[in-house]
This record gives sequence, C-alpha cells and structure tokens, in this order.
Amino acid sequence: MGLGGSDMYRQQILDHYKSPRNYGEIEEPTFTHVGENPMCGDTIEMDVVLDDAEETIERVAFRGDGCAISQASASMLSEQLHGMSVEALDEMNRDDIVDMLGVEISPMRVKCAVLAEKVAQDGADIYFGELDVEKTRTEEDDADVPDDAQ
Repeated sequence: MGLGGSDMYRQQILDHYKSPRNYGEIEEPTFTHVGENPMCGDTIEMDVVLDDAEETIERVAFRGDGCAISQASASMLSEQLHGMSVEALDEMNRDDIVDMLGVEISPMRVKCAVLAEKVAQDGADIYFGELDVEKTRTEEDDADVPDDAQ
C-alpha cells in the first residue's frame, strides 16, 4: 500500500476515535460484556441485540476509554457487526481487525486493536453458555495475538 493509502487509513482511525460510531448504551440488549487491556488501560463495554432467532446481530453500541487504536477499532467494528451472523463474528480473527484498520499494527498494539473483537466474541460465547468469564482480559494467552505481543 502506498503512503497515500496509509495516510487515508490513519485519518479514518482518527475520525473514528474523535467521532465514534455507535457510542453509547442500548436499553435491554441481548447481552452486554466488558473487557480490558490492563497493559495500557484500554476498556470497552459492548451491548449487542440479536434478532429473534438469535443468529444475526441487529444492533451494537459500545462505550469505553483508551487509545485511538482501541476506540477506533471498536467504532469500526460496531459498524461491521450490524447484520453479521453470530457465526461470522465467532470466525473473526486478528487479521480481520488489522485489515479493517488498514494500517500495520505493531505487536505491542495488537491487543489494543483486537480488544473490541474479543469483547464481542466473548460476550456471545457467554450468552450462549460456551464461556464463563466475568471480564475479557487481553493479557491472557490468546492464539490470535503473536507471542511477542503478550
């Protein structure tokens, strides 16, 4: 990708950070989940509304605090999740998030970038009884995060 394209993506990240999409709360969500990256203090809480069949994401809202990468990633992901199947959410990985951001992410920032994805995935897994955690924490071993970033 040429320098101009990279600058465009950096501007997009700053735009999502300064004017996040779907920021706030949803009354009576299907599920809510929170996660944190204790290494840098990023936090994200996400509300998700599923359709009646509990197969498709109808609405998403998030709130949180942290660096531009974590908050922009949450904003951008919240837009992508609308209309996505729960199965497709489950299949998302680190590469999908890096592609969505459009810029190279240093190993130390990968956990910032994937926090929202992990919060959404863990929230769905908890809701469907496949996971039992109170909070997503990115310092735990994660197959999607390179060893040198843990």
